[in-house]
Amino acid sequence: MNETLALELKHITKRFGTKVVANKDVNLDVRHGEILAILGENGSGKTTLMNMIAGIYFPDEGEILVEGEKVSIASPKDAFKYRIGMIHQHFKLVDVFTSTENIVLGIEDGNKYDLKAAAARVSEISSKYGFEIDPEKKIYEMSVSEKQTVEIVKVLYRGADILILDEPTAVLTPQETAKLFAVLRRMKEDGKSIIIITHKMHEVLSISDRVTILHKGANVGTVETKNTTEAELTELMVGKKIALNIERSEPLNICDRLTVKDLSLVNKEGITLLDNISFAVKAGEILGVAGIAGSGQRELLEAIAGLQHFQNGEIIYKNPKNDKDVNLRDKSPIQIRDLGVRLSFVPEDRLGMGLVANMDIVDNMMLRSYRKGKSVFVDRLPPKELAERIIASLEVVTPGTSTPVRRLSGGNVQKLLVGRELSAGPAVLMAAYPVRGLDINSSYTIYNLLNEQKRSGVAVIFVGEDLDVLLELSDRIMVINGGKITGVVDARKVTKEEVGKLMTADVTAAPAEPVETTETTENAETAEIAREGGSNDEKSEE
Repeated sequence: MNETLALELKHITKRFGTKVVANKDVNLDVRHGEILAILGENGSGKTTLMNMIAGIYFPDEGEILVEGEKVSIASPKDAFKYRIGMIHQHFKLVDVFTSTENIVLGIEDGNKYDLKAAAARVSEISSKYGFEIDPEKKIYEMSVSEKQTVEIVKVLYRGADILILDEPTAVLTPQETAKLFAVLRRMKEDGKSIIIITHKMHEVLSISDRVTILHKGANVGTVETKNTTEAELTELMVGKKIALNIERSEPLNICDRLTVKDLSLVNKEGITLLDNISFAVKAGEILGVAGIAGSGQRELLEAIAGLQHFQNGEIIYKNPKNDKDVNLRDKSPIQIRDLGVRLSFVPEDRLGMGLVANMDIVDNMMLRSYRKGKSVFVDRLPPKELAERIIASLEVVTPGTSTPVRRLSGGNVQKLLVGRELSAGPAVLMAAYPVRGLDINSSYTIYNLLNEQKRSGVAVIFVGEDLDVLLELSDRIMVINGGKITGVVDARKVTKEEVGKLMTADVTAAPAEPVETTETTENAETAEIAREGGSNDEKSEE
């Protein structure tokens, strides 16, 4: 590896207002032909620091050097001039354009657009690094990994030699992650300098050459990956030693809390998203849901929560107060709540469906309760107290309760959403990827909270993408593939490889009844309720 520096930051400081110091006196360097990982808790300033390199923010103090020369990067256009490109966590693509059209969009070289020549160049780049991309395919037809490929090729097309990837594997399957890492290694061999922000410790150890750790906006150390351990990195990141283990208790007093029978869902295009799904979720257990992205997990949870209309089937909730069955079919989230059904839902889309980005923290706490008011004036004191409790207990990094949610990091947004839903005292808790984007310390806080809910008799469904965590946290794991259940297994006895086989099983040959390896004969899953709030696609910043 070439030891000369491709990029160097010296004494970088960035403030927002007078109270928030996002980065403080940060020094950092990136070598040619290396992969540098950036680690830090949510709100530690990782994305803010990278945004200054990419020209989105401008530092208040300090200097940036590219190839040893001091430069001024005041815009993304400046960054491209110095061959720097950033692939953001939330893609910035035009859905109705092809991949080639998105890649050349915004290039000002004085020449007319030649899409045929551009498509040939896209294919050339893809072939060089091993990307799989169709130059003529529309963005709205693409999977998440294909969209990410377009974003990476877009910066390479512009000549980037320094690439910044913000949480690139957050929504990728293990197979897609392996493909991405193979591409990154080829880019490294080609002399590219790559900076990767990720919270997944095993990825840091497998892909990076060095690791820089940020804590409360400051650089607390840079270490050679080959000479460090997960425990050491975690201690540097958090500032103290933490136990990296999930204490799974045995289920007690379990009983069916929610039963789904023969549920089928077909979208407007006539595509079957859920095919004859049947299972039960039990009070006092955690049911993990595994599956490759797009297998129907999101649609299943939203159907239970009253957000998706399904064509066939029933959803039966057994009220813990009187043991009476309540049929939730064709009920809206508000109707579900009015029936006394205690469902809480942590959705995958935290800003589109969970919280309203432009509203402050207190207002977002009110979304669950404002309809209960007895006058036209709302009482903001209880939700303010709730917000303060969540901020303190989950260590949310924020200037205060009046801060708009869009100004928080993705991880801190997720903490607020989880905290609000748990505060509702659910009998059934449904959580879709609740630790996506969270640092390791915050992730284990969420795991412990889910275990506390289980011990208190709540029926918990945890949809996750990390099979190791699913095996450690869950009591049972239900595997979905292509809208069908391919198996329900005992998480204490099954192996990761066996779950992986169920995730990729041939659903056309799957049995009518899913394989069941637990002591019961029922499958398990859970349900939740969605709050009202508007949809907002504003993105969070860290």
